[in-house]
Amino acid sequence: MKNSTVFASGRNHEVVSIGRLAVDLYANQYGCDLEDVSSFAKYLGGSSGNVAFGCARLGLRSAMITRVGNEQMGRFLVKTLADEGCDVSQIRVDPERMTALAILGIKDRQTFPLLFYRNNCADMAFGPDDVDEAFVADCTALHITGTHFSTPLVRAGSLRALKFAHAHNVRTILDIDYRPVLWGLTTPDDGKTRYIPSPEVTRQLQEILSHFDLIVGTEDEYEIAGGSQDLMTALREVRRCTRATLIVKLGPLGCAVVEGDIPQRIDDAFAVASPRVDVLNVLGAGDAFLAGFLSGWLRGLDYSTCCRRANASGALVVSRHSCAPAMPTEEELRYFLENVETLTEPANDSTLNWLHHVTPKRRAWNDLFIFAFDHRSQLYDLARQVGAAEARLPTLKRLLVESVAQTEARLKLHGSIGALIDDNYGEDALHAATGRGWWLGRPVEQPGTNPVIFELGSSIGTVLEHWPKEQVVKCLIYYHPDDLPDRRLAQESQVRTLCEATNETGHELLLELIPAKGLPLADDTIIRTMTRFYNLGIHPDWWKLPSSSPEQWAQIDALIEARDPYSRGVVMLGLNAPLGDLIASFADAQSSRTCRGFAVGRSIFQSPARKWLNGQIGDDALIQRCCASFEQLILAWQRIRAH
Repeated sequence: MKNSTVFASGRNHEVVSIGRLAVDLYANQYGCDLEDVSSFAKYLGGSSGNVAFGCARLGLRSAMITRVGNEQMGRFLVKTLADEGCDVSQIRVDPERMTALAILGIKDRQTFPLLFYRNNCADMAFGPDDVDEAFVADCTALHITGTHFSTPLVRAGSLRALKFAHAHNVRTILDIDYRPVLWGLTTPDDGKTRYIPSPEVTRQLQEILSHFDLIVGTEDEYEIAGGSQDLMTALREVRRCTRATLIVKLGPLGCAVVEGDIPQRIDDAFAVASPRVDVLNVLGAGDAFLAGFLSGWLRGLDYSTCCRRANASGALVVSRHSCAPAMPTEEELRYFLENVETLTEPANDSTLNWLHHVTPKRRAWNDLFIFAFDHRSQLYDLARQVGAAEARLPTLKRLLVESVAQTEARLKLHGSIGALIDDNYGEDALHAATGRGWWLGRPVEQPGTNPVIFELGSSIGTVLEHWPKEQVVKCLIYYHPDDLPDRRLAQESQVRTLCEATNETGHELLLELIPAKGLPLADDTIIRTMTRFYNLGIHPDWWKLPSSSPEQWAQIDALIEARDPYSRGVVMLGLNAPLGDLIASFADAQSSRTCRGFAVGRSIFQSPARKWLNGQIGDDALIQRCCASFEQLILAWQRIRAH
């Protein structure tokens, strides 16, 4: 079925969304009533916010017009949208009202308790003054939800946006988004109810239907818009009010497209079936559906393709815990559609989970200079050698954080600086480093173990749930491809477990490879090790590797580019080598396309730390000596790379 919609060209934004933007708290426990839930996960939410997020994730130039509160949750929502590539310049900060909140439970496959905290919330204070005509005129399409016609102020703001859209040839989209509780038709605890007949709501919706080129809704939503609990009767009444293209969401059956006259039966309409998947949570599936549909519609694709993209996007979200973070990228959606007949359990497909982890927008790191002081056993041994109290080690690490900060400021390295810090002796240092915009790694391995033992227990996924997302999970692996089979297989099993855990929690993973001792080291040991892990389906975001020859770097580049195009790259480790030797190894990596920089520790801090622990130098001298060595390495790297 051809998509004959005519779109204006040359606009900076393809779609701008107006409506709900809120924080969603999703229950972590399944199968219980909301009263019995003990913990929640925080996500971006609100129907319009979800659509704006999903459109951006699928590559559309999306924007959002709404309000948030002047508090932490509002800032979280704005940052989350911006990080995904959505224009947030039109989101106003309301000085008086709080950001809206929704709390959601998962009782079973059909029951999803839902509480809305939206009394006088920020996004419902959106009004005419929040709409800039020039901004709307620079958009291809305007998307509004029905909720933003439920009170006089948001209705006036939405009508003003529609007026500007019509004046500037902007296509208009209505997501009916009927929530009886948001129209004041239910008690506050009944957010899960999706349909209550209301002549007043029907009247208000029918007054606005003529403003839209595309209308999207479920059967229940068309029934409220049409004022009848018979779907076809309701659709005919909607058609009396508008000539818009109607998209009817049919749940697990897929969707139907109605242009022109309403058929006798919905089965007679043009329809596209939905993939069959195991359902975890249906909340937000409609928002993913609309984002998927718009990602085809706004590009002029035929309705069959638009509907397939919409159905697949919704199917992926219902199989996952959240809404916005669960939405697919273009690469993920393509893979799912290519394998849709067999992927009935998308949440358990390793390739799909990997693509969901690596293909969303991520911060780019080019040259990367990491001061590694996640050492535990080495510093403990050093303290014993000089007779210093072990209790001084946390203070030492706190001072090393200051050396990173001073180096960043002196060399103007924001966006290129980092640290590796443990949470044993370095817990205070780790907290001090978090939130500065650094690349920040944190180890999970128990030092010296082979097979690796996770320091904080075998339930590594549970541990990582408590880590800030900005912290990269670092694991040092002693591995040799010719090691004893039992030890090698045990090592591989632990790495696979860790990789699955980081995919689930959303943390990036750095895998540090050091050949196991007692076995011959050949030129191809590292490349064989990396190949083995790739063959096992293990794709760490980062590799941390020993220095190599130019020929070996060329092989590493070729392997990574062939096996993992989404790899973040390699950082070179130091192994306590003298600074001159490290600088010489930088020259060997000069032409590498995947080596991003270095992560060096003892080569920088070993000598100053010994003197500090021994009382020979003070805090300032320690910091300055570490800065001097760190900066020497950075300047050498920059000089070599410049040539």
